[in-house]
Amino acid sequence: MDRGQLAVDLQTVIERALSGDQLTVDDAETLVLATGADLERLLDASARLRDEGLARAGRPGVITFSKKVFLPITTLCRDRCHYCIFVDTPGKLALKGKPPYMSAEQILDVARLGASMGCKEALFTLGDRPEDRWPVARAWLDEHGYESTLHYVREMAQLVLDETGLLPHLNPGVMTAEELAWLRPVAPSMGMMLETTSYRLWAEKGEVHFGSPDKDPAVRLQVLEDAGRARVPLTTGILVGIGETARERAESLVALRDIQDRFGHLQEVIVQNFRSKPATAMQNDDDLGVREYAATVAAARLVMGADARIQVPPNLSDASELGLLLRAGADDWGGVSPLTADHVNPERPWPQIVELAELTRREGFRLTERLTVHPPYVRDAAQWIDEAVRPRVDALADPSTMLADEPAGSLISRSVHPFARLRPSDRPEGRSSANGSANRGVAVHTSAVRSALSRAASSPGALSDRDYAELMGAEGDDLDALAGLANDLRRYTVGEAISFVVNRNVTSTNLSPVTHGDAPDRSALTFETLTEIVDDAWALGATELCVQGVIPDALPADSSLRLARVVKATRPELHLHAFRPADIADGAARLGLDDVDYLAALRDAGVDTVPGTGVKILDDAVRLRVAPGDLPVDRWISIVTAAHRAGFRSTSVMVYGNGESAADRVGHLRRLIELQDSTGGFTEFVPMPAIGHAGPAGRESAGQESDSHRRVHAVARLMLHGHIDHIQAPWTRLGFAEAALMLQSGADDLGGTLLDGRVLPEAGVEHGHELLPADVDRIARSLSRPVRQRTTTYGDPTDERKRVARA
Repeated sequence: MDRGQLAVDLQTVIERALSGDQLTVDDAETLVLATGADLERLLDASARLRDEGLARAGRPGVITFSKKVFLPITTLCRDRCHYCIFVDTPGKLALKGKPPYMSAEQILDVARLGASMGCKEALFTLGDRPEDRWPVARAWLDEHGYESTLHYVREMAQLVLDETGLLPHLNPGVMTAEELAWLRPVAPSMGMMLETTSYRLWAEKGEVHFGSPDKDPAVRLQVLEDAGRARVPLTTGILVGIGETARERAESLVALRDIQDRFGHLQEVIVQNFRSKPATAMQNDDDLGVREYAATVAAARLVMGADARIQVPPNLSDASELGLLLRAGADDWGGVSPLTADHVNPERPWPQIVELAELTRREGFRLTERLTVHPPYVRDAAQWIDEAVRPRVDALADPSTMLADEPAGSLISRSVHPFARLRPSDRPEGRSSANGSANRGVAVHTSAVRSALSRAASSPGALSDRDYAELMGAEGDDLDALAGLANDLRRYTVGEAISFVVNRNVTSTNLSPVTHGDAPDRSALTFETLTEIVDDAWALGATELCVQGVIPDALPADSSLRLARVVKATRPELHLHAFRPADIADGAARLGLDDVDYLAALRDAGVDTVPGTGVKILDDAVRLRVAPGDLPVDRWISIVTAAHRAGFRSTSVMVYGNGESAADRVGHLRRLIELQDSTGGFTEFVPMPAIGHAGPAGRESAGQESDSHRRVHAVARLMLHGHIDHIQAPWTRLGFAEAALMLQSGADDLGGTLLDGRVLPEAGVEHGHELLPADVDRIARSLSRPVRQRTTTYGDPTDERKRVARA
């Protein structure tokens, strides 16, 4: 078929689709292959058809999403898909210290916290029938009294329904007709991706689904039909870019359309783009190009028709590409979680819902929350939703639109969420005195530690401060249990990915004055050499420049503002993470401004976020003993609060090991929680050991130091659960090996790479210490975990930035 013939055929296909005719496989293949001007015509047609369908559904201009928690019930599976990083083997589980299945307590903890954040969907995702392949799965089920994985899933779905009000959406893989009917009373909707109808990809050795019994296209098509007969609202879709041809892609879409015509139960069709992942058989395969992906989305719209719901996952494409996917006829972003990671694609974080709403608005649409079950099936609940679960759906549905009723969801979440704020009387006794003597040498009772551990297993964020202080003294097996609990909590919320940001440090205290008219000093940090540093950092793949330090008195009072302007004038895209609370206090005083006005000036000059450093322990008695030159605690808190309220996000830190007590450390975390609950501005917590680290009893041996670091990271994960998501292992103080141990004790992040760069490497206070992406890869491989390069605020850098960083 030549281009001229293709153009004629394409227009004919478009006209037939717009008039309501059913498209053939040949038609669909023509659409999938569209490029250039043909693709533009296809995008216009698919958008028009989508808009007609939305108007007919009574929701013109509305793009939907579901606010969910992601529950990875088990990562064992009997299949061997060549692209999957979700699945573990028993050996990997042992390496990670990971149980075969999430416990009921872990499931409820995540679900309850999600409910408190306004989530309404609990997505149950798991490997297919792992007990058929792995004895460890069979043994776990037998030990806990379950006939099968599906029996466990059913009981946990009922538990989540009863205890939290979240609506389960079950993705357990291939199911029989009887199993679908049996699960229907505990889940208003279920899901299973068709992926592809390509028999070749399943039957031929070396292809993506070879050796995976549940990926036989005939088996999966049978499940879709059985779900239709069982009257189960089902989410399905295709996975594109896994080696299928354009013809096979077209055949898959037409197969879904034919099943929908027969049963009417396919509530949404996902068009998901393959993203290659390390440590898989397809790690070197190229991702599908965005325009080819858009053509497939548009083809899905024209094949499925105006009334279909077409979903594209927003985290699997760059933010700059999402507008094109809306042009292609998508009308749903799928599930997005404010709490849990995408455990199937751990390197691709969910967008912030507020950012997704703004992006959607810029494209001319309004983002609106839906339930896990789509409005037509809620409206016709007598036919589609089991009477046992129907009242739970009704409680969360808007009675007019059948989308999510957000006020109702908030009411339910408040009624079920058990985490109450602690009373002052729950806080530990014995805050340290100015000489740091309180609580020193006091042995922590093993029984108290074990009692706290037992309660933390079901409600990690709801212990008293006295309990957390007890846990700060855990030793031996109790410490291993504490670290394991924190590690599981990290795993089931922020996920398995180890994150890092590519950055460069500059110490602004080193900024040198240059007399007007003098030739610039290339060996000193000046405004002129700063531009070279910025360009060099950008060329090396950095997405962040971190600047800290009080500006020298010899420089003009507005030098901090000038520094920010120089950075942004040189590289506007480079994120400027600059100026500690102490630097802000100094800059404001020198200009005679209050904090609010000075922060506004920093924002106008180009500062994006601020470091929440320059503090040890948020207690003035400790400060006066350890660092009397630091800002008073109330002053530090007031500046951070003002910064957050001015729209700046910040890190948070604790410098421990200066002889403070366990109660001091817990009190510091409690004050961070109170501040976060007030402003929501902290992106992460960095527990930083002091140089010459000392515990409450004085200097510690190397083994004691390591145990102390594990306690701090683990207790921080428990205490900050539901408040601050990310905990950073400070590799510059700990070294790579010890940082890896912290990543098994609750931490999930390694912070910045601190590139020295090729221009004035000594301009950064940490120069001589670099964390290269290859170093992160090695650490992750040793822990059998994936890697995620992030932005300063835990977003996703562009693919181009990632490529440059690894060049």
